[in-house]
Amino acid sequence: MASRRSSEAEAAASPTSTSSNKPDDKLRDEYALDPVATTGSSKDSSRKKKDGHLHLRLASHGDSTTPAILATDGADDAASVEDGDRGSIVYKVYKRRWFGLVQLTLLNIIVSWDWLTFSPVAQNAAAYYGTTESAINWYSTAFLFSFVVVCPATIYALHWGPKPSIITAALLVLAGNWIRYAGSHSREGGLYGVVMFGQILTGLAQPFVLSAPTRYSDMWFTNRGRVAATALPSLANPFGAALGQLVVPFMVVENADVSNAVLYVAIISSVCALPSFFIPASPPTPPGPSGSTPKASLSASLQLLKSLELWLILIPYSIYVGFFNSVSSLLNQIMLPYGFSADEAGIAGALLILVGLASSAISSPILDRTKAFLLAVKVAVPLIGLSFLVFVWMPATRTEAGPYAVLSLLGASCFALVPIALELLCELSHPLSPAVTSTVAWAGGQLLGGVFIIISDALKAGEDADPPENMDRALVFTAVVSLAVVPLPLALGLFGRADKLAMKRVRSDEQQTGGLAPPA
Repeated sequence: MASRRSSEAEAAASPTSTSSNKPDDKLRDEYALDPVATTGSSKDSSRKKKDGHLHLRLASHGDSTTPAILATDGADDAASVEDGDRGSIVYKVYKRRWFGLVQLTLLNIIVSWDWLTFSPVAQNAAAYYGTTESAINWYSTAFLFSFVVVCPATIYALHWGPKPSIITAALLVLAGNWIRYAGSHSREGGLYGVVMFGQILTGLAQPFVLSAPTRYSDMWFTNRGRVAATALPSLANPFGAALGQLVVPFMVVENADVSNAVLYVAIISSVCALPSFFIPASPPTPPGPSGSTPKASLSASLQLLKSLELWLILIPYSIYVGFFNSVSSLLNQIMLPYGFSADEAGIAGALLILVGLASSAISSPILDRTKAFLLAVKVAVPLIGLSFLVFVWMPATRTEAGPYAVLSLLGASCFALVPIALELLCELSHPLSPAVTSTVAWAGGQLLGGVFIIISDALKAGEDADPPENMDRALVFTAVVSLAVVPLPLALGLFGRADKLAMKRVRSDEQQTGGLAPPA
């Protein structure tokens, strides 16, 4: 009789069970971790897949189908299935996950530094390459547009796991940086077109690492650590921009120093990229049930992206990321007309990012425990809109205090929003692959960032203005659009749609583990 109960429990827990006719269950059953929907349903529930997920039956302890949990961060050589029970799963986190997370963080830092190699010293770069400041702005713009071009390839690569995506980014970073130096090796002047080609290659690298954090945290971390694991590499990207804003002006004292700056960045990029080839591809066992849940195929993902709630988050997220990118790229040109030095503009850009990093370091662990994602979004978004509004008048004060204070507040609210929004998108869209929501969100931000740079450059005042070539109209444009999208996330859960905000990944983990989980 006990044996019969065990068999029934195993059948009920098996991914191929026919007891559920819900669409989501059918989707999970049919997909069976085939990211391009080419193999149909999986019939071998104990086979390990390429992207590190496992199809294993749940343990049957008497009449219970609760999975076995190994709630320790133990040695990496533990077996994936308990020897004493052929049908049990061990949910576990591994110390090696930190190596991959640190490497992903380093790549995000350096790829963003590549982006802002020239913007903080736009005047010197324009003279060195024999062109105009507007042409130098195109280094940033082309970098951002490159993200959008390679988005489909990014989603495909991340469906197979983070490692293929990370290696692709490392190769592009290496090639792009040394091509940029090939066009900048002479102190007498550089080749604008060659550097542009290298800049585009580094731009193509960005989506492969910027979209990877949610996929990596989903594969390697439990729901008690995913926000922090997503925050670290995601916010490393703007940290790299802060380094560019702060360090490059000290590297470039005169026009010829642009050559040395490009060389130094290429060397640092190479050191950061090379360890990428040695990170582990996937954990031996999943960290929890949601980590091994089959993800929707690319075709099914298009249907899941129709959710209104997703777009109420995606639209403001993309716009705010776009404005962050454009303001970061143009901050030098925003502040210099009012008498600020390049060093002071660099400090303002660094404060924007470093205060934001501190804010996220405080908020992410708290939100990992409380899961108050919706409340955090509804607090952060109005602060971002108001900060962009107040910043309109800050350069004209001609003192450091105003711009520094407002940019610090803007950074704190923006950076707190980034990991929260990305994780909330994953929760609301589960079992849609985190690679899809993350890539769509970042692609929107990069595309709009490029568009906003072009618009802001077109709105720059002429030389007869007071002060000459100020960007006041560009700041007004930024403030108006930022405030216009504030109501969108505030509408989440209203009009009888509160049931659409269920935390699907968290609920999946809690239901299948009885509330138990390994360490984050």
